[in-house]
Amino acid sequence: MKKSIKNALVITAALGLTAQALAANKIEIFSWWAGDEGPALAALIKLYEAKYPAVKVDNATVTGGAGTNAKAVLKTRMLGGDPPDSFQAHAGQELTGTWVVANRMEDLSSLYKSEGWNNKFPKAVIDLISYKGGIYSVPVDVHRSNVMWYVPANLKKWGVSAPKTWHDMLTACTTLKAKGVATPLVMGENWTQQMIWESIATAMLGPKGWNDLWSGKLKFTDPKVVSTFSMYGNVLDCANKDASGLSWQQATDRMLAGQAAFNIMGDWAAGYMTTTKKLKPGTDFAWSPSPSTSGTFIMLADSFGLPKGAKDRPEVINWLKLLGSKQGQDTFNPLKGSIAARTDSDLSKYGAYSQSAASDWKKNTIVGSMVHGAAAPESFTSGFGSINDAFVSNHDARAAAQSSQDLADKSRIGM
Repeated sequence: MKKSIKNALVITAALGLTAQALAANKIEIFSWWAGDEGPALAALIKLYEAKYPAVKVDNATVTGGAGTNAKAVLKTRMLGGDPPDSFQAHAGQELTGTWVVANRMEDLSSLYKSEGWNNKFPKAVIDLISYKGGIYSVPVDVHRSNVMWYVPANLKKWGVSAPKTWHDMLTACTTLKAKGVATPLVMGENWTQQMIWESIATAMLGPKGWNDLWSGKLKFTDPKVVSTFSMYGNVLDCANKDASGLSWQQATDRMLAGQAAFNIMGDWAAGYMTTTKKLKPGTDFAWSPSPSTSGTFIMLADSFGLPKGAKDRPEVINWLKLLGSKQGQDTFNPLKGSIAARTDSDLSKYGAYSQSAASDWKKNTIVGSMVHGAAAPESFTSGFGSINDAFVSNHDARAAAQSSQDLADKSRIGM
């Protein structure tokens, strides 16, 4: 009897250890990459599973453009003490100004040293993900937000060229409307509209002025900034009135279908048009910097970090190693429409758009996107959507500027 009990205890203990081991062999990857943006993430997960076949991957995606819904879920989980093992966040203030300053993320400096990453990522990118001497996430891509898309054959048919300046855009708008094109510029939901203001403001203020907004050196109530809202109002008159009901993909589809001439969207649109729609760059669609921003690259980078208290820490470390590797980045980015955050990517694996973006990345002036969390803290970006909604409705530039300054003060920008 004693022997049977002893054997039972041994078996029970073994089963317990096995259960613990099985429980440890998993990882939850939290992101907003679903639908048309899903194939790039799926390729990364497939690569991870091939390297670590014993690990079960929970691809926990929360849909919603630019991560609006995912960020709300993440906030609830982080504050509730239930962090995902690793989560997507835009490099910059979105991560550092929210979760790093709150002491919720692990410092990854030792990982950067062991993997030799400090000289593989541009200093500008490492600076974005650093805080008080620590490095807090691994960037998997670099996107450009100031891109204008169009179909060359349609522009030729309508007798217009891609506008180089915002004044050119307004002229093209008049020409196109006279030729029966009701929507010269197609927009989608709120955050895609904000990207148009962002492009206008960067163009009119210049890179230094744009950066001064986020350091507090330039106030939103300054006449120069008020004028950016005035121009934005003029541009909105060229756009569709049902924008709030369209996803970014639906807005891009209207441009492709000839229902609109231009679409200003980040270069994830390139991934959508090539990977999902199977279109040929340069023929079926073409691109240029958004008006008046030639020579400026408004950047954002998606990154993943390691929350304190993550349940599957060893698996997360391996996930981050894959994300930061040349193989991982050259698997993910050609499908996503982005370029690698690393400086040594194999550009022969990338399409025509990404090769042009990589060239611009090396020679352009780089500034961070407000809309996508590189330039401004989450407390500002989450509130700016309401300001945009009010402005789309009333076109009151001074009111928008004042509301923006009030929000900047509340977010302690420049303090």
